[in-house]
Amino acid sequence: MNTTVARPVNFGVLAFALLLAVYFGALTLISGWKFTLGQFSEFWYYIVPLAAGFGLQVALFTRLRHVVHQSTTDARTVMAASGTTSTAAMISCCAHYLVNIAPVLGATGLVTFAAQYQVEFFWVGIAFNLAGIAFIGNRLWKATKEHALCVHA
Repeated sequence: MNTTVARPVNFGVLAFALLLAVYFGALTLISGWKFTLGQFSEFWYYIVPLAAGFGLQVALFTRLRHVVHQSTTDARTVMAASGTTSTAAMISCCAHYLVNIAPVLGATGLVTFAAQYQVEFFWVGIAFNLAGIAFIGNRLWKATKEHALCVHA
């Protein structure tokens, strides 16, 4: 695999792994390892696509950055928003267990809301992922097309 492809793939895999690490780390700190494994086995079909979608965005962004030889602020902003949404959606699955400490934090209503709509949060995260992939993918496609015109001119 040449470096043009290897670097984006490596960054994408790293982003995928880091997002899963945040998920497993946060849930384990809040509720313990056994609970984390139970939640993952129950919601893996949301969690894996969220992490994979974020990894794909990072890979596309890395490739886009290579094609245009500079950072693209719009793509970076979309990727950051999508990654934040994905992380929040994944962590929301354990939010109802924060009720035990929420009175101390003064956030009982917020925790109850997050727990009640956790599946909806997963879908919102997936929608943000798809929008981010479409946006960055479109930018990459256009930049690659323009780059090809410059090389052949």
